[in-house]
Formats: sequence, C-alpha cells, structure tokens
Amino acid sequence: MKPVALTIAGLDPSGGAGLEADLKTFHQFGVYGMGVLTLVTVQNTQRVSAVEPLAPRLVQEQLQAVLEDIPPQAAKTGALGTAGIIEVVVESARLFSFPLVVDPVMISKHGTALIAEDARQSLAGRLLPVTFLVTPNLNEAAALAGMKVADVKAMEEAARRIAGLGPKAVLVKGGHLTEDAVDVLYYQGRIQKFAARRIESKDTHGTGCTYSAAITAELAKGRELEAAIETAKRYITRAIAESPGLGRGCGPVDHHAAV
Repeated sequence: MKPVALTIAGLDPSGGAGLEADLKTFHQFGVYGMGVLTLVTVQNTQRVSAVEPLAPRLVQEQLQAVLEDIPPQAAKTGALGTAGIIEVVVESARLFSFPLVVDPVMISKHGTALIAEDARQSLAGRLLPVTFLVTPNLNEAAALAGMKVADVKAMEEAARRIAGLGPKAVLVKGGHLTEDAVDVLYYQGRIQKFAARRIESKDTHGTGCTYSAAITAELAKGRELEAAIETAKRYITRAIAESPGLGRGCGPVDHHAAV
C-alpha cells in the first residue's frame, strides 16, 4: 500500500511554500499527500499583502473528513494562524497513532507575521507536548527557547530547552548561519548534527516547508528519524542548488530535485 502523509498548512498562491510545497514534496518522495487548509495568504516571490485564517470549525471538519477515510502514516503542520486552529490540531493530535512534525511557522520569508501572538503561546504550551518532531529555524528557536541563537553551540542549548516543552525530538535548522548549513537534532537525550555546504542563492522561498515535508514523507515510509533527516537534508540542498529561477523576488526551490 502506498504511504500517506498529511499536511495542515496555509495556502501560498505562488506555489513555493505552504500547502503546495508540502504536497509537491510528498509527491516527489513517492508518498500520497493530503492537505488540510488553515489560512489563505496573498503573496508572491516579492511580497505578502494579506493573511486570512479559516474558521477553526472548517479546519476541524477537514481534519475529520480525511482522518476517518484515509489515515496517514505521518503528518506535519505549517502556518496555523490562530490559537483556535492550534487547539483543533491539538485535539486531533492527541489521538494520532502516527508521528506529527511541527514546522513552527511564525514569520514569512518577507517578514509578515503568520501567527497571532496568543497563538505562539498555544503552540509552545499546547501543541509541542503532542509533537514528535519540531523543526524551528534560528529565529523560531530563539522565540521558543527564550534565548539568542546565532551559532551551533547556542543551537544545541536551544534544542535542549525546546525539548523541555514536550516534543520528543527537536531539529534546529541552521540555514541562516553565516557558514555551512548545520542542523542540530536533540533526540533521546543526545545531540546529532547534519551539515551541508552553504549555497548562496536568493531563491529560498519555502525551504522550511519543503525540508519538514521531506522528513514527514520519509517518516510516512517508516524510516527512522535520523535516516529521514539525512535524506531530507540532501534533498533540500539539491532543491536550493537547482532552484528554477522563477519570480522577480525570493523564488522557490526545485521540488523536482532528485531524492
């Protein structure tokens, strides 16, 4: 039977991030993808001009519809928008028999807030305790850990602090480091690092979504976490290096990159 993965995320009409990036990535990894929409954005590679969250009831009904009919082997979240939507996800996630990957999307690549302030507290206090893996970038890790995160040593400490909020595993992503892109995993009481060469590119729209979706796809196939991250890391590195050069701003990565 083909593995199934679910994304619970927002709409990017330009197709580089959010729900669309997740589904493209699932497909590239040979996984059947399902999507529950949480919010609609008005954006392209140059700007974000509007963010409109859905009513929590609509998110709940979408979740119920897909879960009762096609149970996934793994799920992930992207932009959730409001505390009400996060609570809906929490109530469902408590019953999940499969891993949940949380990409704690807070700010768009263009600097627009994608989550309300009270929702940040709900994410940390309510969602992370029912999460298998959380994948913050440096800014998100700093917000969750309550500390400055600008180097690998700080990433390790932040990962430990975030683990104290309840997730079984924390992957702090180092794509914003000034040297090599080193990601730090804290899992089962130990630190592991995943490194790749830095690729100078303006086309990095949707990298966080794509990376976490790739991990989710591998988990849906039954891969162990470390192996899933290794495969996903290679994929996102290729996807950045082979970006198609679309748009006049921060363009998308290549979701057709080899797995």
